[in-house]
Amino acid sequence: MSSSLFADATLLANGTINFDVSDLFHQFWRLTIDGLEYGSIYALVAVGYTLVYGVLRLINFAHSEVFMVGMFGQYVGLMILGFSPSGDVYSEGMALTIVYLLVALVFGMAVSGGTAVALERIAYRPLRKRGAKPLIFLITAIGMSFILQEIVHVVLPKLTSGMSTPLGGTNAQHPIKLVAPTTEFSIFGAQVSNVTLVIIASAVVLAAVTEILINRTKFGRGIRAVAQDPDTATLMGVSRERIIMTTFLLGGLLAGAAALLYTFKVPQGIIYNGGFILGIKAFSAAVLGGIGNLRGALLGGLLLGLAEDYGQIVFGSQWRDVIAFVVLVVVLMFRPTGILGESLGRARV
Repeated sequence: MSSSLFADATLLANGTINFDVSDLFHQFWRLTIDGLEYGSIYALVAVGYTLVYGVLRLINFAHSEVFMVGMFGQYVGLMILGFSPSGDVYSEGMALTIVYLLVALVFGMAVSGGTAVALERIAYRPLRKRGAKPLIFLITAIGMSFILQEIVHVVLPKLTSGMSTPLGGTNAQHPIKLVAPTTEFSIFGAQVSNVTLVIIASAVVLAAVTEILINRTKFGRGIRAVAQDPDTATLMGVSRERIIMTTFLLGGLLAGAAALLYTFKVPQGIIYNGGFILGIKAFSAAVLGGIGNLRGALLGGLLLGLAEDYGQIVFGSQWRDVIAFVVLVVVLMFRPTGILGESLGRARV
C-alpha cells in the first residue's frame, strides 16, 4: 500500500515539477534582473510591516490592502486630469508623461497613507486603549484586510458609477501604461529597460531615505525610543500616539509608492484582491531580512524576488508563489529573527 502511494506521489511530482537546473544557467541574468524588479516592490511594502512591528510588535496584515488601495488611488488622480486608461501606452510627450507620473505617485501615496492612518485610528487605537492582547490585534488586522477588499469590491463601484471608467468591482482595471519599456543596455545578453531602472532605483532611494529618517532625525529618534521602551519614552516627553500614527503614515506612503512601481511592472494587476498575495510575500521578505530591521526589509525583498524567479525556472512557473511561502517557513524554523535580525527596538536612542 505504501509503495503504491509512493509511486502515485512520484508520478504526480514528475507531472507538475519541472526540475531543470540547466535552464537556470542559460537565463540567469534575465532572471536576476526580473527578480530584482519584483524584489524592489516587495522591499518597499516590507518596510511598512517592519516599521509597525518595530514600534507596536504588531503584524499588520491589512498592510497588503493599504498597498492595494494605493493602486486605485492612482486612477483617481489620473482620471481627475482626464486620463482614460485603455491599455495602450500613453505617448504624447515626455513633459505630460512626467506630470501624469507625479500625479499618480502623489494620489497613490496620499490614498495609501490616509488609509493606513485611518486603519490605526479606527481599528488599532481603541484596542490599545483597552489593553487588548496581541491575538486580538492579529484577528482585527485580518478582519480589516477583508473589509478593505470588500469596500473596493462592492462599495467603490457604486461611488464611481458616474465616471467614464468605474473603479473597483470584480474585474481588473484597464491597464495604466504611462511608460513604454525601452531597452537601455544589456548585461550578458539580458536586456535592462528604462522601467527596470526606475523600479530598482526608486525602491533603493526610498528605502535609503527611510533609513536616514529613522536613524538621523528627531522623528526617527522618537520612533526608536517608542520601539525600545514606550513607557520611558512617554516620560521623556515623546508622544507615543503621535509616533504610532506617523509610523503608520510612513508605511502607507511607501506602500503607495510601491503601488506605482507595481503598475509599471504588472499594469493589468490592479484588482480588489490584488494586494493579498503580494502582501504575504512582502511579509515573508520582512521576516527573511529580519522583521524590525529596515535594511533587512530591503535585503529580504531583493532576495525573495530572486528566489522566486530562480525557483520558477527550476521547478516550474506554477510553483512561483509556493516558493515565497516555503522560504517563510524555512526562515521561521531555522532563523526566526531573519538574516540581519531585529534592530529598531534595540537601536541606541
